Amino acid sequence: MPVIEINTLSHPGVEVFSTLTEAQLRNRLEPDKGVFIAESPKVIRVALDAGYEPLALLCERRHIEGDAADIIRRHTDLPVYTGERELLAHLTGYVLTRGVLCAMRRPVERSVEEVCQGARRIVVIDGVVDTTNIGAIFRSAAALGMDAVLLTRNSCDPLNRRAVRVSMGSVFLIPWTWLDAPLFHLHDLGFRTAAMALTDQSIPLDAPVLKTEPRLALIMGTEGDGLPSETIQKADYVVRIPMAHGVDSLNVAAASAVAFWELRNPSQSFP
Repeated sequence: MPVIEINTLSHPGVEVFSTLTEAQLRNRLEPDKGVFIAESPKVIRVALDAGYEPLALLCERRHIEGDAADIIRRHTDLPVYTGERELLAHLTGYVLTRGVLCAMRRPVERSVEEVCQGARRIVVIDGVVDTTNIGAIFRSAAALGMDAVLLTRNSCDPLNRRAVRVSMGSVFLIPWTWLDAPLFHLHDLGFRTAAMALTDQSIPLDAPVLKTEPRLALIMGTEGDGLPSETIQKADYVVRIPMAHGVDSLNVAAASAVAFWELRNPSQSFP
């Protein structure tokens, strides 16, 4: 276990935790060199169990023999950077709420066909940029019976540090990838599409016909602008959540949880 004591913000090797932006970590020009940051021992364990490759740890001293001890024992050649709590806070820009960060290799981007193989219920995230919403949607998708997640390129990266933290590691539990083709390409994969939107043609979420679809893709957009009109017009269904007290809509994260449970994969088991 190579424990490396740091006493300066410019110590070689810690730039991945400090000076690199999310865009630089992602490294679109060389995707095979992309990195992301997982925060907290619990989230890091979920990523490791899912097969993600760790590159380095940054943690407070007390966690080396404490909360991070099992992680360090699993990967004895993993560099572990540590230092004074105040220094680590200056280094990262925030106090480590769980005391441990792990730099991890980004996975190879998967194809839509691979991610959707065998899936009966998927969600398409269209233009959602808030990291908290992305993390919450992934957590609900994993918990409530979605088989896969697709994202348009103008959506937030699910491996953004805050999105990973909000998802509590659920982003590592459900297959996902980026969707570059038009949404109607999903028809070629056997999916019918259901756009979540308020229109005069919207049917209620509990409409029986939705549950009869063998393969269904739920399309979620931002709560502000909503889905593009073309997406709504080309969807097989336009769906709304019935609401009381004159409320017209929910936050996209809350709406996704309601929709996922109502239209969950019928073959999914819930212990």
